[in-house]
Amino acid sequence: MPSRPLRVLVLLFLCAQGVAQAADQWTLGENYFATVPPQHPNVAPGKIEVTEVFSYGCPACYQFYLVADKLKAALPPNAEMDYLPASYNVAEAWPMYQCAYFTAQALGVDAKTHDAMFNAVWGTGELGYYDQATKRLKSHLPTIEDAAAFYNRVAGVDKDKFIATSKSFGVAVKMKRADDLIRMYGADSTPTIVVNGKYRLNVSSAGGYDQTIALVKYLVAKESAGSH
Repeated sequence: MPSRPLRVLVLLFLCAQGVAQAADQWTLGENYFATVPPQHPNVAPGKIEVTEVFSYGCPACYQFYLVADKLKAALPPNAEMDYLPASYNVAEAWPMYQCAYFTAQALGVDAKTHDAMFNAVWGTGELGYYDQATKRLKSHLPTIEDAAAFYNRVAGVDKDKFIATSKSFGVAVKMKRADDLIRMYGADSTPTIVVNGKYRLNVSSAGGYDQTIALVKYLVAKESAGSH
C-alpha cells in the first residue's frame, strides 16, 4: 500500500485531473457566476461550504428540496451543506419562515424538521400562505405561533420556548446576517446554490436538476484542488 504522503498526492492529482476534464462542460458567467467580492465561508479550514439560499414559501424550493437532499448525499466528505433562508418576499410570509428556521436551528431541530416544513407549507397547507383551492393568498398568513404549534407536534418543542427563542437576540442577529449575505452573494432568486462563498448558480443556469448536482460537485472539486 502506498505511504500516506503518496496517497495524498495521488488523490490531489486525480482531483485536479477531474476538474480539468469537467471544466469543458461549464462556463463562468453562463452556468455559474462569481461572487464579488467573495465571502468567507463559515466552515472549518480545509472544508468546502455549499449553501442553499431558499425559502419554505418558495414553490421552486419545494420542487427542489428532494434534489437538495440528493445533492447533500452526493457531496464528498470535505464538503458541508448548509441552508440560508431568504426573507425578501414579505407578502408570502418569507420573514416568518426565515425566523422559524433559525429558531429551529437554535433549538437543534432544524435538520430533523427541514423536509417536514416544506410539506407543511405545500403539502398539508398547515403553514401555507397560498390557498390551493381558491388560487389566492390566504387572508390569514401563518404566524410564528402557528410555526410553534408545528414544531411542537413534529419535534416536541415546547410552544412557549419556541416563541421566546424566535424573539431572542441570537435569532435576530442570524436573520440580519442572512439578509446581508444573500445580498452580497447576489442571490436574487431561490433556490440558489453558493459554493464556498465564491460561486453561485441555480437550476436554470446549470441546465436542470442533475446538472445542478454535477456543477456543484465540479465547483467543490475546483475549490478542493485550489485549497492545497
